Amino acid sequence: MSRLDDLVALTAKSKKPLPWYGLAMEYRGLGDLDQAVATFRRLHELHPGYVAAYFMCGQVLAEQGKNDEARSELQQGLVAARAEGDGHAVGEMTSLLDSLD
Repeated sequence: MSRLDDLVALTAKSKKPLPWYGLAMEYRGLGDLDQAVATFRRLHELHPGYVAAYFMCGQVLAEQGKNDEARSELQQGLVAARAEGDGHAVGEMTSLLDSLD
């Protein structure tokens, strides 16, 4: 089994955030950016407070040239990061947002 297969199997059994994040990152690494975005968005549904997923999803959308979607993603992520008190993530997302303008 490949790492992708392992992660797909894990997410089929678990709603915990880390396997979903790993799966999205694996899709990104494989160049399947649409599937990466879809997986990050599923993670948002399962764990809206999982801040790293917003930043990484925003990056993937920006890589695809989907700047409007990236902005929306990052703005949602800023709300989550502030709610979690994650100043580092706020800074990273703000910098990425500024680079999209």
